[in-house]
Amino acid sequence: MDTKSEEYLVKSISRLARYPLKSQRDFGDLKFREGFAFHGTIHSSRFTSSMMILKEKIRMLPLTSGVYLMKNAKGRVIYVGKAISLRKRVQSYFRLTKTLTKTDHLVGEIDDIDYQETASEAEALLLEASLVKEYKPKYNVELRDDKSYPYIVITNEPFPRISVERPRVKQEGNRYYGPYVTPRLVREALTIIRKIFNFRTCHPLPEKECLDFHIGLCEGPCLGKMSQEEYRRNINNVCLILEGKKDELYRSLRQQMETMTKAQHYEKAAKIRDQLRAIGALYSGTKDINYTKEAEQLKMVLGLPRPPERIEAFDISNIMGQQATGSMVSFLNGKPDKNHYRRFRIKSVEGIDDFGMIAEIVTRRYRRLRDEGSSYPDLIVIDGGKGQLSSACQALEKLGIDIPMIALAKREEEIFLPHRRIPVRLNEDSLGLQLLQRVRNEAHRFAVNYHRLLRGKDVFKRRAK
Repeated sequence: MDTKSEEYLVKSISRLARYPLKSQRDFGDLKFREGFAFHGTIHSSRFTSSMMILKEKIRMLPLTSGVYLMKNAKGRVIYVGKAISLRKRVQSYFRLTKTLTKTDHLVGEIDDIDYQETASEAEALLLEASLVKEYKPKYNVELRDDKSYPYIVITNEPFPRISVERPRVKQEGNRYYGPYVTPRLVREALTIIRKIFNFRTCHPLPEKECLDFHIGLCEGPCLGKMSQEEYRRNINNVCLILEGKKDELYRSLRQQMETMTKAQHYEKAAKIRDQLRAIGALYSGTKDINYTKEAEQLKMVLGLPRPPERIEAFDISNIMGQQATGSMVSFLNGKPDKNHYRRFRIKSVEGIDDFGMIAEIVTRRYRRLRDEGSSYPDLIVIDGGKGQLSSACQALEKLGIDIPMIALAKREEEIFLPHRRIPVRLNEDSLGLQLLQRVRNEAHRFAVNYHRLLRGKDVFKRRAK
């Protein structure tokens, strides 16, 4: 046997050791292996349940651009990737190949997949970079090779310049973000950011305005039309985007807007408001800002301090108190923000007690945010009526946290508010009600799916025994 044949045989044996190939089942475009090996041990029953659920998830992925998060059996994010078409890209990981690759080790650990849609591939690149910084997935590091990838460079100057470079030596004082794989997408992403927070790209700083000033991409620091403090604020906001510090960016912009409003600088406050909306559209993947009307209506009807940008909703799912689970979904500017979805197994409540279960998951969620110093949502929505709302409000009060909260009852679509006996009823065509219904229905869907998943695992465990 020659060397090449021997190498191929060794790879084939190694591959079969990880993926014992009893048979292949063609699920549309995907081919999954029975008896899938997890960490060197074959769990065929677990494979069947997990992979059937995973196969269905992949089949339902959209054909739009976005970011996908691959998780292991412990729920940890092990890889973050971007795609022009989420479904096609994720499907490609599960196709059979003749030789072992680094990707096979990744696939061997995948137990679940989440995703977030974006308006463009360039926006997906930005989101991917921020999520990689947030989760630090091990395979995002291990799958890189030694190629010279481009960086986003922010220079150390009175009016810093931002550019895309392949630096041989990193200069002291400059800030570097990356590396990124595709220079074209990096430049597109910077163009998107630049429309929100203007910055200069010229080198050196010119003595008169350039075309970018006239088309609104630069505010003319070369002409003295912008102070260093204002310009630095823009640069800091760009850095927060590149560092994935979304909550900090929102908090900073809101504070700036409130400061400008109190000082009666209404034009500047309006500009920051537009920046907040544009950032919301960037992160949520929406191509418009029609959610503004919905949020404004909720502010008026519910007496909120400001139009809600982030809404979190809770629901409970159980069968006669068995396999009780809770779910929380998060909406940002009217769109699902699936990276902030959370699941809860009920721990402290036994039997049929929806009120106690709601109190438990609300406590667990906001105690953690409080302890981590994370920002709170603008509005909490409870799927239920007056009793569920009362339990959730008491849970928040015990934590010393004050967040606007309402409950939405399914039967009459009544909105219950704390300390108000009579519920609010909105017309069916009310934009504010439609927003609340989308949030509530998504929370219910997410809770039911999690409950089914746990029931399915329980069935397979009993069969295995």
